[in-house]
This record gives sequence, structure tokens and C-alpha cells, in this order.
Amino acid sequence: MSRKAPVSEAPSEIDITEILARIPHRYPFLLVDRCEDYVPHTSIVGIKCVTVNEPFFQGHFPGYPVMPGVLIVEALAQTGAVLMSKSLDVDVRGKAIFFMSLDNCRFRAPVRPGAVIRLVVEVLRARSDIFKFKGRALVGDKVCAEAEFAAMVVET
Repeated sequence: MSRKAPVSEAPSEIDITEILARIPHRYPFLLVDRCEDYVPHTSIVGIKCVTVNEPFFQGHFPGYPVMPGVLIVEALAQTGAVLMSKSLDVDVRGKAIFFMSLDNCRFRAPVRPGAVIRLVVEVLRARSDIFKFKGRALVGDKVCAEAEFAAMVVET
């Protein structure tokens, strides 16, 4: 049975079914619920709805749950991977998109249960199978985290 990504109704929208077909992450490590405003080779916005049921909240922190900053950065990277996969039309059989580098990472505000994170990812440079991105994680209009990162397509 082939897992081909279905075509979304609106070309700039990417639903969870297509995300699951484009990147290998699964519960509890899938950190993007949907994507919107997709512009090939240019930008994308990922959406993560944070609930109190997230497994990391049990220990981070009891009595005052806060989403770990490294997972916010991972959500940005997964959003970038969706952008790469769709832009390059990567055949996920035998290939994966790997995080390469992280620069200028800053955490500005905590993300708490109930938040909806907008993961704004823009391409700074793209060359063949390597992309450099700038990402910002926002809750409302408040920047919670920002970073520059790179990823590449590799044979698995």
C-alpha cells in the first residue's frame, strides 16, 4: 500500500494527513498539527495546539506546566521539514530530512497549555537538498522563540 500525500483543497493548506505522509515523526514527537500559508521554496506557517495532555508536562514542571524550549525549536524544524518535503517533492521512502544546525536561538516567553503556537518559517537560502531557515514561534502576537536552522535531505 502506497502512502502518497493527498492534494489539499487549498494549495497553501497542509492538513495532518499530508504532514504524516511527508515527515516520519509520530506521537509523542510529532509537534505540528497543520500548516498554512505554504509558498514553495519560500515560507510556511505551522500550527501546534498545545494541550495539558502533552506527555512532557508531567515533568516540566509539576504545578506550573511549560513547554520545553527545545521542543518549540523542534516544532520549527518539523515545520521546515514539511516545507522542504513539499517544495522538493521528496519521496519519503528511503529518504529523510535531518536537522543540521541551529544558530541564534532565543527563548522569549514560556508556552503554556492552551496555547496555539504559530510556527513561522522562512527560507533564507536553498541549494539543492540543503535549506537554511529563519523561524519564529508566536503565541498571539508574542514571540516565544526564534532561531536560524538548517536541514538536509539524506538517503536512509
